[in-house]
Amino acid sequence: MAKAKDKKLTPTQVQYQSFAKQREPARPAFKNCIRAFLIGGSICLLGQAIQSFFIHFFNFTEKTAGNPTAAVLIFISTLLTGFGIYDRIAQYAGAGTAVPVTGFANSIASAAIEHRSEGYVLGVGGNMFKIAGSVIVFGVVSAFVVALVKWIIRVLGAM
Repeated sequence: MAKAKDKKLTPTQVQYQSFAKQREPARPAFKNCIRAFLIGGSICLLGQAIQSFFIHFFNFTEKTAGNPTAAVLIFISTLLTGFGIYDRIAQYAGAGTAVPVTGFANSIASAAIEHRSEGYVLGVGGNMFKIAGSVIVFGVVSAFVVALVKWIIRVLGAM
């Protein structure tokens, strides 16, 4: 496939590509993985600490402490995004900040902040849900498919 692309390029373009590859800095993959693991693990550790706080101080069960924990993590992530701190953490940690709840909240808040000058409905609302829409649709469709499979297994098991 790469050879097919090379055939369409002019000799100058091929020469430039080889020149650019020589000048491209090496990516420290192992170091990036360690950073992602540590920061992502720290976010998860914070979530666990928040859940334990709800369990011990507000008498939640492990099952009922999940929703307020997610809400607090979303709030913290959105607040840090608004102050520009989450982006600096993400720059350092890379994929480690893509922990589902906080990463999703960051992506929605970033889109809302970026397009606020276009107005609340078309700017903030429209662009915020461009990112969130696909995730929400995937979640709903996945939940439907899982529920359908569970229902089929239950019906077949009752026969």
